[in-house]
Amino acid sequence: MTIILAIESSCDETSVALVQDGREILSHVIATQIKSHMRFGGVVPEIASRHHVEVITQVLETAFREADLGWDDVDAIAVTKGPGLVGSLLIGITAAKTLAFIHQKPLIGTDHIAGHIYANQLVTPLQFPLMTLVVSGGHTQLVYMPKDGVFQTIGETRDDAVGEAYDKVGRVLNLPYPGGKKMDELAQVGEDTYHYPRPMIDEDNFDFSFSGLKSAVLNHQHNAKQRNETLVAENIATSFQAAVTEVLVTKTMRALHAYPVKQLLLAGGVAANSGLRNGLKMALAQEFPDVAFSMPPLKLCGDNAAMIGAAAYTQYQHDDFSDLMLDAMPGLDIEASTLA
Repeated sequence: MTIILAIESSCDETSVALVQDGREILSHVIATQIKSHMRFGGVVPEIASRHHVEVITQVLETAFREADLGWDDVDAIAVTKGPGLVGSLLIGITAAKTLAFIHQKPLIGTDHIAGHIYANQLVTPLQFPLMTLVVSGGHTQLVYMPKDGVFQTIGETRDDAVGEAYDKVGRVLNLPYPGGKKMDELAQVGEDTYHYPRPMIDEDNFDFSFSGLKSAVLNHQHNAKQRNETLVAENIATSFQAAVTEVLVTKTMRALHAYPVKQLLLAGGVAANSGLRNGLKMALAQEFPDVAFSMPPLKLCGDNAAMIGAAAYTQYQHDDFSDLMLDAMPGLDIEASTLA
């Protein structure tokens, strides 16, 4: 039995979890900052860092109390090392290094995107080789894993991440931050009347582009205002989501035709999107009925420490430890986290 204390502070969530054997959550605490950033329409890095400093100790104490465990029960300390906001990352890393030194525990610097992937391990065993569609505010990529701890990026966005596009379109519709969740809700009641473009859908690769789609929506809205036309917000949301979902699903199915897999994973904050979850599930059942499908529950789609504890367990098994010189890596590429 291995218990890992995990810390996640890559953006605007301060989270601590105690995870056993990479699969069982013993405690899980998240302090969110959404209300603080809502008035700015997005995350303000300096404010995010200050909030992490204010709550990290309290979140740590709460996690231990909920699990009814002490430091003698902890086998290692894991912390997100990147990618993310450098100031936010440093708060979690500093806390983890300090605790590792004081309590003489091994330190594990863990990749944030690997954490999103391994969040699925908290609900079902991973079956290798597998493919993961990672969709979040900062990332949109297809990651192939031939075996545990090995990451190969086979496709990624060339400009905006899908979550970023959702938030920007939501802002045009005057939706509260973060706009992605409300966009998804509106999309359930509207119709795909505007038929926005599906960028790069016919190109023979696994890359994505959402800048043009975002611009198409913004221009549509701007032109309608100039003509004094009123667009239906629900239909904009439905049309936008239909375009996004079709591109993501089509590219993912194309990747499955090119790579042998036993399992398809959905990961990242946008994995909470109902249109994408349903679209992938239906397409997989039609084209690859023998491929297992996994997506995290909604509470594990966003940034959280439990996923870091799950990913760190594989590193623990491979003795992939960090020293006290561990530093933030805001632009970390997941392939750099592949285990030997």
